[in-house]
This record gives sequence, C-alpha cells and structure tokens, in this order.
Amino acid sequence: MPVFLRASASPLVHLVSIFVPSLMLCLALPQMGIAAVSSNLETKLSAKPSAVVNVFIGTGGDGHTFPGATRPFGMVQLSPDTQLRHFKQSYPWAAGYRYEDDSILGFSHTHFSGTGHSDLGDVLLMPYSGETKWEPGYPERAFSGYRSRFSHQQEKAEPGYYAVKLLDHEVDVELTASERVGLHRYHYGKGVEAKLLVDMRSSIYDYKSKNLWSSLRVRSNTLVTGMRITRGWAPGRQVYFAMQFSKPFQQREIQNREDAIEYRGFAGPGSGAKEKVKVEGKALVAAFNFGIPNDQSLMVKVAISAVSEEGAIANLQEMSDWDFAAERQKASDAWNTALSAVSIEAAPDMRTKAYTALYHSMMGPSLFMDIDGRYRGPDNEVHQAQGFRFHSTFSLWDTYRALHPLLTLIQPTARNADFIQSLIASQKVSPEGILPVWQFHGLETWCMIGYHAVPVIADAYLKGVTGFDAEAALKAMVSSAEYGAYGGLRHYMQYGYVPTDLEPEAASKTVEYAFDDWTIARMAEKMGKLDIAKKFYARAQNYRNVFDVNTGFIRARKANGEFRVPFDPAVSNFGSDYTEGSAWQYSWYMPHDNAGLIQMLGGDSAAIAKIDQVFDAKVDEKIYAHMEDISGLIGHYAHGNEPSHHVAYLYNYFGAPWKTQQRLQQIMDSQYHAKPDGLSGNDDLGQMSAWFAFTSFGFYPVAPGSNEYILGRPFLDKTSLNLPNGKRFVIRAENLSKANQYVGSVSLNGKPLEKNFITHTQITEGGELLFKMQSTPNKNWGSQSNARPYTQTKYRVD
Repeated sequence: MPVFLRASASPLVHLVSIFVPSLMLCLALPQMGIAAVSSNLETKLSAKPSAVVNVFIGTGGDGHTFPGATRPFGMVQLSPDTQLRHFKQSYPWAAGYRYEDDSILGFSHTHFSGTGHSDLGDVLLMPYSGETKWEPGYPERAFSGYRSRFSHQQEKAEPGYYAVKLLDHEVDVELTASERVGLHRYHYGKGVEAKLLVDMRSSIYDYKSKNLWSSLRVRSNTLVTGMRITRGWAPGRQVYFAMQFSKPFQQREIQNREDAIEYRGFAGPGSGAKEKVKVEGKALVAAFNFGIPNDQSLMVKVAISAVSEEGAIANLQEMSDWDFAAERQKASDAWNTALSAVSIEAAPDMRTKAYTALYHSMMGPSLFMDIDGRYRGPDNEVHQAQGFRFHSTFSLWDTYRALHPLLTLIQPTARNADFIQSLIASQKVSPEGILPVWQFHGLETWCMIGYHAVPVIADAYLKGVTGFDAEAALKAMVSSAEYGAYGGLRHYMQYGYVPTDLEPEAASKTVEYAFDDWTIARMAEKMGKLDIAKKFYARAQNYRNVFDVNTGFIRARKANGEFRVPFDPAVSNFGSDYTEGSAWQYSWYMPHDNAGLIQMLGGDSAAIAKIDQVFDAKVDEKIYAHMEDISGLIGHYAHGNEPSHHVAYLYNYFGAPWKTQQRLQQIMDSQYHAKPDGLSGNDDLGQMSAWFAFTSFGFYPVAPGSNEYILGRPFLDKTSLNLPNGKRFVIRAENLSKANQYVGSVSLNGKPLEKNFITHTQITEGGELLFKMQSTPNKNWGSQSNARPYTQTKYRVD
C-alpha cells in the first residue's frame, strides 16, 4: 500500500486519515507540522524509544543533521537532498537536506550527520513520471528540471524510515535501510509509466571538477553497477554500488554530459549510450523506464562497497528479499535495541530531546567494511579485517570529548573495541604512520587539530574495554605524538609549545597536544610503562608555556619566547592563534589539570570571577559573525562549538558546583529545542547530542581518561543506564521542576555523596544515584577541596 493517498483524494481527508491517530505524539513535537509515525505502527511502538525520537531536530538552522533512513552506525545513510551548491556556498546544506527548503532533487546513499564541512551524497536516485529532464533545475522554478516540490505535511520520518510525496511527479517515496543496503519503494499514479533517474554527478560540497571518474554498467535488466572517484574532502575517495530493481526495465538511456572533452578515444560496440552496457566519464546520468506497473510500484535496492562492484553485489545479500515492511521493522528494531540502553522518564518534550540526542549519538563512527570483511584504508588500498568490524567517519576533534565516553556506557564492549581496532588498523597502513585525525570512508582529511584518537583509545582502555592489542595501541599513540611533520609537533617537542610564527593555530595546538599527552601518560602508567608515562606527564604540563598570568589568557608565543602582540582576547580568525575560537574560549583548556589553572588565575575566587566574565559578558555577536562555527553564544561562551563544552563544569573544580548547576540550566534552556532549528550549532557527528545526553543524566566527562564524571544536575526525572556488563545504574531526580534547578544533596546507593564527581567504576558496579533538588543553591555541597575532581597537580585552596 502507498504511504500517501493520490492527489485525487481530498488533502484534508488524507491528512485526517493518517495524522489524527498520531495527534498525541505530534503534540510532543511542537512547530514541526509532521507526523512521526503512521497510526498503526505508532500503536505497536508507542512504548518504545524510537517512537519519541524526532529525526527532524537539527535539520534546520546550522544543526546539519539529515532525516533519512539509516541503522545505528550504518554504512548507508539514505536521505533526501534538497540543494547541492558549490562548496563555497554549501555550508547550510552540509547534510544535503535543509528543513527550510521546499523541493527535493533526489535521494542519495551517503551523508554526514552534523558536520561543519562536508562531502558524500553518492548515487542519487530520483523517481519521476512524464518527460525526462537531465538536469536538476532550480529550486525557485517548478518543473525547471527533475527536482520536485514537496510539503512537510506530506513528509514523515522515524529512525530507520523516511517517506515523502513528490508533488511534481505524483510519486510517493519510502526509504529504509540495512547496514550496507538502502531500500526504496516508489508508488506511481495509476496508468503512469514508472521512471527512475540516476545521477552520478550529484555531490555534496560540489565543484566543477570534483568527479574524477565514474562508470555505469548494465549487467541485466534488473541489475546495474557502478562507481565513482571524487576529489573532495578526502581526495581520491572511491565508492562502488550495485543497484537491483524489483521489475525489469524496458528502456534505458545513459548519457555522459561532460562538455569540452578533449580526447574521447575510440567508439566501442553499440550505436550510442542507449545500447552500451558500460559507460564511463565524469558526468554520467541515466534514465530507466519500467513501463506501467500493474501494482503501480517499483522497488530498488542499492548496496554500496568500499572495495569493488563485485563487493557491492555481494553486499546485496544483506537484504535477501523485497519485503519492505519487514526491512522497515528490522531497522526499527535495531534502533529500539540501541536506544534501550537508556530508559528515560521525563516530560514529553524533554524525553523527545533526550532520545533524539541518543539517536544522533549513534550515527558514527560508521561501518565501512564489505560483508566479507574487506575495507579501504588510509593508503587507499584494500585490506581484510580479522576479528573486528572496520569503522570510519571519525570526527575526533569533536567526539573524543563526550561522544566516545558516552558510547563506552551505552554500547556493547565489542562495538567500542571495533572502533579502537579500526583506529589501530588505520595507523598500521597510514603512509605517515599515525592514527586518524579526521577520517571518513577510510581516508584521511587532515581536518582540525590534535591527535585525538589518542584520548579515545586511552579512555576506553582505562575503563576496561578489551578486545584490542594494548601494546599496539600504545605504540600507535606514541608514534602519532612524535610525528614531527604533523601540525608543528617538531616545534612543540623542541620548544615545549607550538610557536605561532612557525605554525598557525599555535595556542590551540599547544593546549590540545598537552591534553592528548596526558592521556598517553595515563595509559602507559596503567600498563607499567613508567618511562613513557614520565615523559608524557611532563609534556602534559606544556599548556603552562602558553598561559599568560598577567592577562589570565592562553596566548600564542613566538619562537623567541615572546607573546604575540597586539593581543585582543576576543579576536578570532581562520588560521589565527586559535582553532575556531578566541582566547576567551580556549583559555580554559587544560581539563587534566584545572588545579594548575586555578593557581595561575590566582585562586578559587579569581577563577570563579574569571569564568563568570565568560558567561556574563555583553558581547556584540558581530565580533564572531565571520566565524560560522562560533555559535550558541552566552557571553563569550560558544556552545555551538566544542572548545566551550566543558567550561560550565569547571566551577566544580573551583569549589562552586552550584554555579555549574546554574549555568547548565542556562545552556539547556537556550541551546536545545525540539524543533528543526533546535541545535545551536553543528551536531558534529553526535558531540553536541552527547553533551546533551550526559548533561540530562546529571554528569559529564570533562577529562576523558580520568575515569571521572563531573556532577552537574539532572534534567530527567529518572534515567536507567542498562550497562554493557548487564548491570543497571539509575539516576533519579527528586523534586525536579523548573523552579528547583539546584542540587540540595546527592546520595549513592543510599549513602550521602559529598564529592562533586562520580567514578566510572561506581557507575559500572550498578546502583542508584539520587539528586534531591531545591530552589536555592546549596553552596556547601561539593565545595571542599577533598570533594573536587582529579587534576594532575594538587589543589591549593585560597
């Protein structure tokens, strides 16, 4: 049955027939104008977490999420694309889809969730009827190309499923996915020929010569394969696919729409593109005509491969039949299994935001391995995974902070071990011999700074994640930290800081390297490698070399030891002393040694006053307007970008946890909403969402590798973590209300908890953490020096 009634039916009757049974759920999704699930499925899933996820959160504004169908950590992300512009204009469409748009140009199979840069959008399919149009046309001009208008009133989505009506083509579209296969179901008008266009040119963050080469091969009238190589964010990226049709096509036409081809070679068999079984070029587009289907429907499976067309054909085995309802249910079941790691009791709006955050936290790292275990590594060669599943899409500058620590609590140990093994396997074949920096589809992009695969590995190891070679891991970590050609590391090792006259973004690099070094020391110490630990503990103090005690800010130094002048702590620019930030945002980045920060600022009172200035400053947002990633401003605090994410929790280190509670309320109220533009910045492969998830629970991992979580305040009435070891950890908030935003007291398993942090072991042992909330701050709880979290050096309390 089609998802939507044909246009001949009354739109009002159509909407009532579908949406009235879902009214109560829709009330929890204000300002959306969509139904989350169809009525009969909603009844079946109403008690399951996927039923309250709102996949449209973040698809508007600059959240850069997509609403399409995928599995947890899936290789395929099958989603609509609304605009694909030149890369210099593409920032709003980093995920291909933007909620503000009113037309769709097709459905492609690979997407990033929440990135601030982009690529992908591979293998675009567009079902249509009537005249074949080879170009997408213009959003502002209906019928100018193959794109089609759509309405959010006739669009719906849930985890693992997406549906929309293409108004200009009179086609109802449904999408679902397994890990490696996207499944399309189209319903055409009665008596209408079913047609399908495949555009191999289409690409997110596009430019004229991005497609280096592509091919389409007709293997039968139900199977087409192909590939393309692009020069994008990851140069030389290869993707292969196999496309299978539920019905044989009756006609086909394949065009290479390149212009000014200087050399065409010699003609092969066939009088033209219509008859050729294989067409190659840089601008391929194909049209298939399936005649008039008896049941008005057509289904298409598209499997992608990292390795070859044959690998893609083999990957089709993952979806053995054409039962769309069954595949949709499998996708829903996969999401419910993943989301059920956390049981949440809260008001509807907060429950939707929390489960949506968890949903977005399970998009990546994504599987990038064929069904036979072969994958493509950073050397762009094919390798065989032995005993693990290879994952890629590591947005490490973002995700080491909270996303990966969250996954150690809510994902099976085997999956976390897969991530670590993927990082180590990448290092072994990396031409530079280092761990990934920002990797996707197996290839390195060199985006952002730091060697933040290091804290991901160290944090997992220190938490007891097994299933990987710790010796090989530590060797890879040290190799990455000592590769002098990367990011000024040669100078960092020579001077104890990165000189700004020798390397851009020097201040940020220095402090981020120092934290990474500390995590190496922590892991080496646990392994008994005391010489390595001593060396990297010393390097971890290098953040002090760029802290100016006279101004109280992190500042870049030149090779001669002088600070760069003139100095303005609010200045930010690409390639300046700071990475996507200013001194106001970066001067708090020594998460492993906040006692050292307190000392350099002049004591607790001075530190509290300084951090208050961050939040309370009257800031003209124009000063950061040229930096698209600096968003979600509260004073100089920028929640839309990662360097600020731990800052509100620092009051716990300064002896004023009640101020952390106050600031968290401020952030949660202003930065997260259950609507399309409900994220204040890019979700960054789940980091923004992981921050929300942790904060809603009541704690946050300020320093991954410390095995401590800093207590804030809960925003959910009750949270149950169903842990990978089979135990359950429950967090309850007593007297929680908008008025009661402060923690009166905390108890763990019935005993008072005076410390303002909790350890990983205390969580994994199971039990109950109880917050008693009140309307006024308790300025005594958690304020004593012996109640504060770990730091590398000792506290000196004023």
